[in-house]
Amino acid sequence: MSSPVTTLAQPSVPPAGSAPRLRTPRRHSPGRPRRSVLLTVLTGLVLLYSLVPLAWLIISATKTQEGLAHSFGLWFNGDFALWDNIRETFTYSDGVFIRWLLNTVLYVVVGAGGATLLAVLGGYALAKFKFPGKRAVFAVVIGAVAVPGTALAVPTFLMFSKMGLTDTPWSVIIPSLISPFGLYLMWVFASEAVPDELLEAARIDGAGELRTFFQVVLPLLAPGIVTVSLFTMVATWNNYFLPLIMLKDPDWYPLTLGLNSWNAQAATAGGTPVFNLVITGSLITILPLIAAFLLLQKYWQSGLAAGSVKE
Repeated sequence: MSSPVTTLAQPSVPPAGSAPRLRTPRRHSPGRPRRSVLLTVLTGLVLLYSLVPLAWLIISATKTQEGLAHSFGLWFNGDFALWDNIRETFTYSDGVFIRWLLNTVLYVVVGAGGATLLAVLGGYALAKFKFPGKRAVFAVVIGAVAVPGTALAVPTFLMFSKMGLTDTPWSVIIPSLISPFGLYLMWVFASEAVPDELLEAARIDGAGELRTFFQVVLPLLAPGIVTVSLFTMVATWNNYFLPLIMLKDPDWYPLTLGLNSWNAQAATAGGTPVFNLVITGSLITILPLIAAFLLLQKYWQSGLAAGSVKE
C-alpha cells in the first residue's frame, strides 16, 4: 500500500538583495484614543457654529444703536457702550426689564423646581416599587416624551381659558410642572443608582419610607436631580410659545416675550428701535444659564453618564 504524501507549502523567499517587509500592526492603548481627522474637523465646525453667535452677541452689546448699523458685526465699534447699554436696559420703560426678570425667576423656581421634584418622586417610585399597570405607565411616559410641547399648547390654552387661568402666572407655571423626559431620566437613574439591598437594610433597621427616601435615597440621586433641574430650568427659562399664547398683560411677560416686544417696536408706527437694548438684554439673559452649567458641570455630566457602563 502506498503511503500518503503530505505536501507542505514552502514559505516565499524574498529575492536576493531585498529586505523583507515587516507589517507592524497599529496598537491603540486605552489611554491613547485613536485620532480621526474627520471627527476633529466636524468638532471644530460645531464649535465654530456655537461660538460665533455668542461672540457676535458679546461684541454687539458694546455698541450703540447707531454703531450697530455702521460697523462690522464681528468687530468692535469706536465707542465702547456696554455699561451704558446695561444701565439703560435696566432703566428703560420704568425698569420693566427687572419685572420680566423677576417673572422669569418665578416661573423657573416654581415651575422648573416643581417639575424636578415631581420627576424625582415619580422616577423613584417607578424604579423601586411594583404595582399594577406599571407597563402602561411606562408606555405613557415614552409616548409623552415623543410629543412636542408646541403640539399641546393650543389644547392647553383652550382648557385653561375655560378654567379662567389664562393671562395669569399659573397658565405658565402649571404646564411647566410636567416634564416627561425628566421623569424618564430619573426613572433610569434611580434604577441604577439606588441598590435594592440598601433599601431593604434601611427598612430592616426600622426606617419608614419617607425617612429612607430623604436620608438614604436622596443623596444617591443628587447627580440625577441636578441634571433634571438643569434641563427643566433651561426649558422654562427659554420658554416662548406657551407664554405667547397664554399671556396678554406685559407685567407677567418672561424675558423671552419681553425682549421680543422690544424688538417689535421698530416695526410699529412711531416706535423707537432699541436693538442695542435687545442685544444687551439677551446677553444678560443667558448669563445665569452659562453660570449654572459651569458651576454644576461635574454633577450633570455624571448624571448623563449614569447607566452607560454595566457592571
